[in-house]
Order: sequence, then structure tokens, then C-alpha cells
Amino acid sequence: MVLPALTHGGYSPEKPRTPIGTRLGGGRHFVDLVAHKPGGPGLLVSLKWQQTSGTAEQKVPFEVMCLADAIRQSEGRFSRAFLVLGGNGWHLRKFFTEGGLEPFLNNCEDVAIMDLESFVGRANTGML
Repeated sequence: MVLPALTHGGYSPEKPRTPIGTRLGGGRHFVDLVAHKPGGPGLLVSLKWQQTSGTAEQKVPFEVMCLADAIRQSEGRFSRAFLVLGGNGWHLRKFFTEGGLEPFLNNCEDVAIMDLESFVGRANTGML
């Protein structure tokens, strides 16, 4: 769903699982996709699927921090990041997608948390 929507919206997605640098705390940082519009900076896309309740929700704040750090460290190569939440197992989906983390995280305004349907809709129309 994500790749066709990006392509239809005028974005050129790079190959999946793209290394983008070093993750906070060490180790290589991979994102699921990097997408570009012609002549523009890259957009980072991290896709998270939660089919049943589990620990993925606990990882969301750290992923936001790592994506924000990747943008800062990229020297203009990346301008925005999207953490996309799919699946029916998210108990905190509304909290995450409606800005619930904002009071707790600083300097992360270039990272948007969206549900899968919203992301696909915006990507499909070129409005990321």
C-alpha cells in the first residue's frame, strides 16, 4: 500500500530498509523507506505494525527521537520523518497520532506519527 501511494503522489522511494546513519546509543539506523520528490530532500518513513497488544508501543518514543536525530545529523539530506502505525493492536494509537507525546519530547517537530490510512492518503496526493 505504501509504495504505490508514494509513487502515485510523485515521490521516488528508495529501496526498502535504507541505512541512514547511526542510531542514538550506537548501531546502524535503518528506516523502512526514504522517499524523494524531484530535487527535494528525502523523507524518512518508519513503518510499525502491531497486530496484537505487545511492546511496540513502548518503542514509539525512542523511534521518534532517533528519526529526529537522523534529520538533524543529515545536513539537509532529510527534511521530515513519518512514523506510520498500522494494525489493530495499538492501544495508544490515538494518543500517539493526536500529539500525546509532544509535551514529553523536545526537538522532534519534524517527525509526524500517523496511522497507516492517513499516511497512504497524504502520500497518494503528494501532501507529505
